Amino acid sequence: MLEKIIKAYDIRGLVKNEITPDFSFALGVAFAKFLEYEREPATIVVGEDMRESSPLLADAFTNGANSQGMDVIRIGLASTDMLYFASGKLNLPGIMFTASHNPAKYNGMKLCKSGARPIGQDTGLLKIRELIEKGVPISNRPVGSSRKENLLKDYANYLFAQFPKNTFKKRKLKVVIDAGNGMAGFTAPAVMAKLDIDLIPMYFELDGNFPNHEANPIEAKNLKDLQKRVKKEKADIGLAFDGDADRCFLVDEKGNLVNPSALTALIADRALARDPGSTIIYNLISSRSVKEVVEENGGIAVRSRVGHSYIKKMMADTGAIFGGEHSGHFYFRDFWKADSGMLAALHAIAALGETDTPLSKLLSSFNRYYSSGEINSTVSDAKAAMNQIEKIYGKKDGVEVDHLDGLTINGDTWWFNLRASNTEPLLRLNVEASTEARMKKVRDDVLNMIRGDLDILVLIP
Repeated sequence: MLEKIIKAYDIRGLVKNEITPDFSFALGVAFAKFLEYEREPATIVVGEDMRESSPLLADAFTNGANSQGMDVIRIGLASTDMLYFASGKLNLPGIMFTASHNPAKYNGMKLCKSGARPIGQDTGLLKIRELIEKGVPISNRPVGSSRKENLLKDYANYLFAQFPKNTFKKRKLKVVIDAGNGMAGFTAPAVMAKLDIDLIPMYFELDGNFPNHEANPIEAKNLKDLQKRVKKEKADIGLAFDGDADRCFLVDEKGNLVNPSALTALIADRALARDPGSTIIYNLISSRSVKEVVEENGGIAVRSRVGHSYIKKMMADTGAIFGGEHSGHFYFRDFWKADSGMLAALHAIAALGETDTPLSKLLSSFNRYYSSGEINSTVSDAKAAMNQIEKIYGKKDGVEVDHLDGLTINGDTWWFNLRASNTEPLLRLNVEASTEARMKKVRDDVLNMIRGDLDILVLIP
């Protein structure tokens, strides 16, 4: 079971028989011992989302950590980026109880070291799993204590401290926010109250059963309500957050979905205006326009694998001021290199408020290419499928092949990337091209190979 639920970047599973209070207690014991080995501070910050199971799991974890002599600060309801804020501000390790965008039957944990430094498989999760499997000796340290602390106001104030004074004093905007019954329904009121905007809330009621739609804005179907509301209200911008509010997606004034790469480019443009010549991280399935915008503005664009642990490490290694992912995660140097959906949202509001231009026109210079979005195909052997496609495309003139993350084939006016899922028998395809016709041609050609008659592949209806 541990192999199943302890994933590359976090822990996630079914509440009924995987992510249980007993498991959470054992995790508290193991995490405390791990932090002792790492010579981390002897206090853990604990946050929780709105799922019915989260308080019970947080209680059990606290008891486990206390039994090993660790003190615990319970910050209560929080978004994941609010937990990162607490870890950074207090310089303490932390844990967030959330299953992010997953349905109600799931829950999980995201862990970090002091200063919001991420813990993934290579940086601690495998060691923690080993400690759970082997068991941890009874500690000879005194039992730890637990106390509560409310950091919501401090969190909101810190976000605004990232902007120059009077940044938000220019144009009054009408803003629609879809919290998806997730944690943005808790944090957005505190943050947006500091702005002079006309706020139209959608699904702010905290409900881990997600009665209106899944809190997963990367799926276009979950943004339809927001698109309709933006058009109905004649709003300037729509914002959508996932369940734990660490990701942000935009809808423009016409109700059109905004490619996350355009928001990455916009924030990069703003960041480089403040810190000329700085480094910006982007993952390899972001649009080519991100690299172009960074370099046009005198910055250094550095390409990363997909996944927050890679981006955060590269930000630390390169001193980058900002990083963006296609999945709606945006990372900020001055937010302890962690991701914050709310901080990204404030950058979008600030940029829009500084001009009389509508959002669609503001972003037009960043939307230079046509993207397929991520398309999943079930295959019996992902590695063999990628090898087969590489043999076909690798022979073409003017084509470059790289293996930074899966298989990327670069043409002159197009590119595509294939990556295998870490947890499912899936191949993930992303295609981009300079024209819509070219994008569709490359997309369909690759999909026909993946879903065709090759023995190594499984046809998908």
